[in-house]
Amino acid sequence: MSTMPSDPSDPSEQVSPVAPTEHEPVEHETAADIRAESVLLERAIGGWRGIIDSGVPTAVFVIAFMVTSQNLTSSLIAALTAGGIIVIWRLIRREPLQQVLAGFAGVAISAAVAKYTGRAENYFWPGFLQNLAYGTAFLISIIVRWPLLGVVVGYLTGDGTSWRQDPALRRTYAASSWIWVGLFYGRFAVQFPLYLAGAIGALGLLKIIMGIPLYVAAAYFTYRLLKPVWDAKRQR
Repeated sequence: MSTMPSDPSDPSEQVSPVAPTEHEPVEHETAADIRAESVLLERAIGGWRGIIDSGVPTAVFVIAFMVTSQNLTSSLIAALTAGGIIVIWRLIRREPLQQVLAGFAGVAISAAVAKYTGRAENYFWPGFLQNLAYGTAFLISIIVRWPLLGVVVGYLTGDGTSWRQDPALRRTYAASSWIWVGLFYGRFAVQFPLYLAGAIGALGLLKIIMGIPLYVAAAYFTYRLLKPVWDAKRQR
């Protein structure tokens, strides 16, 4: 028994179109996307490897100065040697040299100042000036409502200054920049009195403690402040 073909003109035979869904499919965020934000913040402050590598020569100088009964020349040679080894190791592994070269240049300048003046405590003078310069730069950027952290992150992401059109993001970048103002000015406020007192051992120890550990803490709290705003922006 044959069946009659369906009539396309019959409304009962027509297939109803699928109603559009209220929400378009959301592209799921990948692990790489999540990681990119934390990596971005690391780059904004120099990267963890760069921070560690740039801090090693200073730690070596302080340790050598204590071990060698405050022999300035030996301590400076040890610090410069440590910096040179890090540079060579990076070259062998074909890793970026920007941060480590900047750190080595800082060590060389510090060593030159200490050697020229003949005073070991003057090794820390470039660090004092650096902390004051960075702290002042962050502070001024907040006052003029161009928080430096936002400028750096905008440059790294290619967003430019578009973050200034987002009030929540602008406020969060300003709040995060205060963390770095406190970091740099706090270092100077704590360490400079020790320099005036000639307490080289205590100054060196505090420089190490307030170096990498404080960088890590500042970066962590900065990320925790920024992440909710980044998440909210992504969901818009």
